[in-house]
This record gives sequence, C-alpha cells and structure tokens, in this order.
Amino acid sequence: MLTATTLSDAPGCPLLILGSSVGTSVETLWPAAVGRLYGRYHVVGFDLPGHGRSAPASEPFTIGDLAREVVALADRIRPDTSFLYAGDSIGGAIGLQLLLDFPERVSAAALLCTGARIGEPAMWRERAALVRAGGVEPVVAGSRERWFAPGTDPAVTEPLIGALRATDPESYARACEALALFDVRDRLPEIAAPVLAVAGALDGPTPPDGVALIASTVLAGRLVVLENVAHLAPAESPEVVAFLLDQHFDESRRAGITVRREVLGPAHVDRATAATTAFTRDFQDLITRYAWGEIWTRDGLARRDRSLITLTALIALGHHDELAMHVRAARTNGLSVDEIKEVILQTAIYCGVPAANTAFRIAQQVLAEEPR
Repeated sequence: MLTATTLSDAPGCPLLILGSSVGTSVETLWPAAVGRLYGRYHVVGFDLPGHGRSAPASEPFTIGDLAREVVALADRIRPDTSFLYAGDSIGGAIGLQLLLDFPERVSAAALLCTGARIGEPAMWRERAALVRAGGVEPVVAGSRERWFAPGTDPAVTEPLIGALRATDPESYARACEALALFDVRDRLPEIAAPVLAVAGALDGPTPPDGVALIASTVLAGRLVVLENVAHLAPAESPEVVAFLLDQHFDESRRAGITVRREVLGPAHVDRATAATTAFTRDFQDLITRYAWGEIWTRDGLARRDRSLITLTALIALGHHDELAMHVRAARTNGLSVDEIKEVILQTAIYCGVPAANTAFRIAQQVLAEEPR
C-alpha cells in the first residue's frame, strides 16, 4: 500500500494527488511548489514502495499496479469521486496509466519530466542489478548529474539526494523493473482528459521530445518547456510549476490560457509563462483569468471584432509593445492587411495623426515579418 502525506489540508477544495520520481519522496520533491498554490487544493502526495514514508515492496509491481494503488488511496480520501493528478518522472508514467485505466477518475493531469516510455528496458534492468548488488550509493553521483541543472542551489539538491540515500534498494530496483516494462506510446490517442506536459530543456532521462509526444498525441494536450530545468521541475522551478498547475487545474484559468494561446500564439504565451516569477505571477494570473478567461471568451463579439477594438485602444493609449503583439493577433483572428490599415487610418482622425504615424510604422514592421 502506498503511504499518503497531506501537503495542503483543504478538504473543501479540489483533491490534487501528487506522485514523485524514483529515488525521491513527496516531502522532498513537492513542498516548494505546493506552498505556492495558495491553498486552492487539498493536496495529498504518495511515496513509491520503499521511498519516503512507504513500506518496502514485498513483491514485484508494475506501473499499472501503482495506478490501482493511487485510485485506492483516492477512495480512502473521497470515495468514487474524480481528482486532479500531477506526477514527475515515474509519477508522470503513473499518471498516464491512470488516464488510460481509470479515465473517469482523473479530471485533469499534469505530467512533468516523463514519457510514454522512459529510457530503454536494458538500462533499467542494469540499474536494478547495480542497486541490488551495491545499494543505492553507486547511483547517487549519476542521479545528481541527471536530476539537476548546473548551478542548482544545494538547498534544493541535498534533501533530494538524502531521500535517494534513504530509499530501500530492493524497492528502487523493482521501480526500475516496472519502468523497463512500461510503454504506452501506442495508447496515447485514447486519453481524452486535459493534459499539461511539462519538460525540462536540460532533462536527459526524459528529454523534451518525449514529453512533446505526449502533448501532441493525447486529445487535449499542452506542452511547456522550462529553460534551465532538468529532471525534477517541481523542486527546480517551483514558482513556475505551481503557476502552470493553477492554470491547468482551474477551469476558468484553463479556458483563459487556451484562448490566449490561440490568439497570441503558443510560443509567445508559453515563454511568458515560463518566465513567471513570484513578483509577476499574480499579474500573469490576472491577465489569464480575467482578460482572456472572462472577456475574450464571451460570445457577444467575434474575436476579429475584439481585435479591432483592442488595436484602437492600444493606438490611442500609445502602448506600442502591446500593439505589435496585437497586430499579429489580429491577423490570427482573421483581419486582412487592408482592414488593419483602415483601423489605423480611422485612429488618425479620432486619436491623432502622431499616434497613427507610430502605429503605421509598428504595423508595417510586424506585417513585413509575415511569411509570404
């Protein structure tokens, strides 16, 4: 049985279950990110067999076995209700198995630094044999190199390395063998729940292309790649991970980020998200939730009409950086080059010739960048 640890006790809030990677524990990987979720979720993490608070494995197990244990854990908290799920590495693999085997139970999932297949089976069997022969110490140096981006603060790395050293070797070996058997690449199109796939740009064990495969193959996937992050994103970049979870798990925020990406382009929005700091997060949340989630999603005006209004307002107020961005958005929303020209001409009368002059210069630069 997996041992659960409550990280945020909020019984009236949505239930969020967290899974960790091989060699770590939920109490070393997730608390920094959970602490930035503002108490909006009832957060419960679980440790793999022989990891953290969980008892050692008494027999071999598969990723499917672990998924069933997670559902049993959820039933002990809130029987027969759906829950949110986030997991890193093998925790992400468990999340995929949950989405496939128990689709009615997982309302949305965030899969971090993971893959539909992770590594090669032979590699996992070799690592299992190494740990059985010499304990976990022979894998410490390699794990330190794989897990963290260069220059990661020791205050982040050392508790996680301590959790690895405290892991039961036989349980670690059996987790490796479970990953050797895991491959759900051909089943990804079956997954219908919203999936956020988060990759570390410096992640060697689960590189971004494998995470991208998940996002592009499930029915409702989004990929975000975090710069200067390796394999343990919740510990390496807790502010951004918390913000991404909040965007994904709250329906109004998820609607806002969907429209924002459709209008402004995924690359622009995901760069802004990945650059979020504690100082800017609330502002980014304000934009996503209210500007995009409540205004741009309304049925009263078509998106092309909202672009017309937005261009006019930005020209009138002299917001030139935003104007360049929204000229691109206007093209996405169906405005022709001639229609954009007409908008700027109209503003010359009602907003002033100098404002329109600057707007023409900015728009011409943006439109010149369009592919021919």
